[in-house]
This record gives sequence, structure tokens and C-alpha cells, in this order.
Amino acid sequence: MNSSSSQKSACIFCNIVNKLEDTEILYEDDLVCVFRDIRPATKYHILIIPKRHIDDTKSLKPSDKDLVERMLSVAKEMVTKNNYTVEDTRFGYHWPPFRSVKHLHLHAIAPESEMGYIARMVFMKNSYWFVSPEFVESRL
Repeated sequence: MNSSSSQKSACIFCNIVNKLEDTEILYEDDLVCVFRDIRPATKYHILIIPKRHIDDTKSLKPSDKDLVERMLSVAKEMVTKNNYTVEDTRFGYHWPPFRSVKHLHLHAIAPESEMGYIARMVFMKNSYWFVSPEFVESRL
């Protein structure tokens, strides 16, 4: 779905990109859109999504490498701009089928050191269900 579309999509994230939902956009450029997670694991939990609909990490192609790198770079910029450190931030993607929205999204969760027990399970580093940006990039 492209950003000029004005019809609601079955994909909530496409609707957010196309400003068809009442969601505060924290940042956007030609490739990505950033907004808060509706179930934050810490004080600062954002999602970085591509504007172009991509189902999930398994749908990425080698030609998406620049996009994936851009998503992480924007995530790091947003974390720093909001006075958190990259070192105390958990970045990652839910690995299919362990995702609630079928639109690629990168989580940036800060401060990582304040994540509770449940959040540490849901967003467990390098688990079967939550993988690092580096792992995703290595598969492209």
C-alpha cells in the first residue's frame, strides 16, 4: 500500500502510515514511520516500520538491506534524541509466527535495564520469537 492511498487497509500499520488512524507519528521520512508501541514494555518503547507494506522478517529480500539498515539507524537516532542510550536499549523484531501485526516492525525499548520480567520474556534477546537487527541483516 502506498502513502497516497486514502482507503483503510486491513493492516493497522498501513493505516497509521497513511494517517488514517489517530496515532501520533514521532518521525517519518520517505522510507520509514515511527510511533509508540500501544503496550509499552518500558518508558520509551517505539516501533519503526517501513512505509511500504512488508509482511515480516521472513518476507525481506536482499534488496531490502538498505531499508533494514535505515530502520535501525532511525531507531538509534530516536533513542538518543530522547535522552536514552543505545547501550541500554533493546532492539529487535518478532520472528514469525510470533508477531501480533503482519507488517514488519522494529522494536526499540529503553531503558532496557528497566524492563520487567514479562517484557524480558516477550522481548527475549535472540530467542525463537525475538531476534536482533543483526540477525535479520545477516539473512539478507
